[in-house]
Amino acid sequence: MSRSTSWLLPPDTAPEARLLIAARALRAFGDGYVSLLLPYYLKLLGFSALEVGIIATGTLLGSGLMTLGVGLIAHRHAGRDLLRSACFLMIATGVAIAGVTDFWPLLLVAVLGTVNPSNGDVSVFLPLEQSLLTETVVARSRTALFARYSLVAGLVGALGAQAAGLPELFTALCGISEKQGIQAMFLLYALLGVISLVLYQRFPRRTETRHEDRPVPLGKSKRIVFSLAALFSLDAFAGGFVVQSLLALWLYERFGLSPATAGTIFFWTGLLAAFSYPVAALLAARIGLVNTMVFTHLPANVFCILAALMPTLPLAVVFLCLRAALSSMDVPARSSYVMAVVSPAERPAAASITAVPRSLAAAVSPAFAGYLLTVSSFGWPLVICGALKIAYDLTLLGMFRKVKPPEEK
Repeated sequence: MSRSTSWLLPPDTAPEARLLIAARALRAFGDGYVSLLLPYYLKLLGFSALEVGIIATGTLLGSGLMTLGVGLIAHRHAGRDLLRSACFLMIATGVAIAGVTDFWPLLLVAVLGTVNPSNGDVSVFLPLEQSLLTETVVARSRTALFARYSLVAGLVGALGAQAAGLPELFTALCGISEKQGIQAMFLLYALLGVISLVLYQRFPRRTETRHEDRPVPLGKSKRIVFSLAALFSLDAFAGGFVVQSLLALWLYERFGLSPATAGTIFFWTGLLAAFSYPVAALLAARIGLVNTMVFTHLPANVFCILAALMPTLPLAVVFLCLRAALSSMDVPARSSYVMAVVSPAERPAAASITAVPRSLAAAVSPAFAGYLLTVSSFGWPLVICGALKIAYDLTLLGMFRKVKPPEEK
């Protein structure tokens, strides 16, 4: 493995890791504005908060089932080829959403497509990229690489959130309707899929020479992976109450915000989350991956509950920003931990199996959150999210504080 001299890559990382980071950045930009424009667009089409929640549920359910399917076949196909197939689906998703306005067809597109209602990646792309990314780096630099992968995605995703205000600009400059401006943004999402396809095409095909490193189904790591998957499911179920689309919907309903104003808020929360990723890597090197996941997550969840209790927008934004500064620090640590505690050959299966329950569990809660917002504009989804995530943090610490990755032993 070549030694990297790029600021983007930690030492002893293969240069092709840049391709995966670049593709992740493109999707983050698209997800950043789609997650904010989607609920506003659906409200513009006349859908209720419950129907918006159902569509958000459909997107997460579809992602989970698709990721499950990929996990079952990942050991038979090159990761690059699977990523290219996912790009074609992303392109079709953007075109379909731009052209469909009825509820049931939109729900079908949500289930079968790649649209993401959250500010993180819950799509079929994520486990495939994680597996390939791990192959490009040595163990001691793995967490740092995942942190930079998440950092770039977070920074570009923040810019994507700011881009949610572009439809208003299109309306002012081009004389088109707000609806047409939003539809143009979904076509841009499809174009991002085309560019991602070109990047994946440049990624070298796997050339394993050692039989033991070839992808296989889960074997000796099955117990720990299934335990982690169950815990991550609780975390994801809780997070589903405040996926970015639903959090934006709460701000629209509670404080009457426009997409442009919400985009500015999520731009700053996105920046805070992004800059927390390299801090997480430094912290993990000092206190360990599990401790980093838990002790940054706990205060973030308290801030989530407090945001719901605030009577004014400025106070709510303060606590949302405090939450954002801490709530995502577990992301690179979690990804690195899963890749560390399984054998190299089991990594594709482990990445998919820990991602699938997360997507399926997260798919359940947005519909409940949408229903709660039809009953009251109070932030019950935020309160429920924070309480459940605190339970997850304490359980994770109790079960895995003594299960160390190789570099911590």
